[in-house]
Amino acid sequence: MNAKSAVSEAESELQRATMDATRTSQQLEETIDNFERSKMKDIKKIFTEFITIEMAFHAKSLEVYTNAYQHIKDIDEDEDLEVFRSSLHPPEYLSRLGIVRANSKSSFDKSGSTKPMPGSFQNQQTPNNRRKNQLEDEVDDDEEEDGDDEHDDDEH
Repeated sequence: MNAKSAVSEAESELQRATMDATRTSQQLEETIDNFERSKMKDIKKIFTEFITIEMAFHAKSLEVYTNAYQHIKDIDEDEDLEVFRSSLHPPEYLSRLGIVRANSKSSFDKSGSTKPMPGSFQNQQTPNNRRKNQLEDEVDDDEEEDGDDEHDDDEH
């Protein structure tokens, strides 16, 4: 081979190698881009789900704190103090022995629940319990009225 053909052959081999390197480089860039795109989608999905869960948790926490705040605001300090004072001085007809009996194990019935004696400390309601019972009674009354309305509609 002469020098000219060797140079020509080397140049064409260089050109093929350059094209192969360019094609391989483009394929590698495409693979890297696809990997990065996939990685970003996964990270975005993970963080979106995490933030959604956290927002739901904190929304529920806010509901609970709002409810607790409202219950605390509804406390009537004077009425609670009155109930507390009355618990310190039980009615005169109930002796200390009566209080002890009311709170003793002998007052358990067969099911294991206690039977508080009238006027005993166990039977006294706090203002909050009284309000709760009043609300439950009102709901029961409303449900009874709704039930009566349904029967009235059937008759007509």
